Amino acid sequence: MKILVCISKTPDTTAKIAFTDNNTKFDGNGVQWIINPYDEWYALVRAIEIKEKDPSAVLHLVTVAGADAEPVIRKALALGGDEAIRVNADSTDSFYIASQIAEVAKAGGYDIIFTGKETIDYNGSSIGGMVAELLDMPYVSMGAKLDLDGTKATIVREIEGGEETNEVELPFVVSAQKGMAEQRIPNMRGIMAARTRPLSVKEPVAVDALTSVTSFGTPPPKAGVKLIDPENVEELVRLLREEAKAI
Repeated sequence: MKILVCISKTPDTTAKIAFTDNNTKFDGNGVQWIINPYDEWYALVRAIEIKEKDPSAVLHLVTVAGADAEPVIRKALALGGDEAIRVNADSTDSFYIASQIAEVAKAGGYDIIFTGKETIDYNGSSIGGMVAELLDMPYVSMGAKLDLDGTKATIVREIEGGEETNEVELPFVVSAQKGMAEQRIPNMRGIMAARTRPLSVKEPVAVDALTSVTSFGTPPPKAGVKLIDPENVEELVRLLREEAKAI
């Protein structure tokens, strides 16, 4: 079995957010970059668990990013990847990124392609579906549990008011969310081994991006708290009607 896990680097959640070039680019100066948590904690760790049960399984990682993403990739290798592929491109367009991943997947002949349900910076939740469409594979989004039985997988999704159980034949694409696996920390053996595990760099294929960033902005500062006398019900009702919607 061959497994491909899509990895993205994202700013640490404590990073100070700023923009450059007239608010059209994210300012990465001084930012601590991490593996996107949904990719690491759920997609990658579930793939590692599958490999642990089947030592013959091959686990590859792929990311579409510049050379500055390599420390993040090495951490993912330390957790348990066999080798990694970096497509040498920097883009915020989901279709462009998905197209690059799909080209890697076509060449690799993978049975399962994992993505996180979304990245914590753009929250697009679109890469997995696009990759599946480009590869003409079944796609299950936001999987919270995955069990394999031969060439068939059972994937449970959380839906409003309950759960949905899907059965799908290999090969397929799945995006992972909380419940798929439990977070792991790289051990020293994995960290040392990651230094020598293969990390190949591929040039991107020619694909036209479908979107572009016109500007970024930060949320407006939070409004101050208004304290209303508990006896002044009319004023509370007025504020809820006239001002609460605007907050």
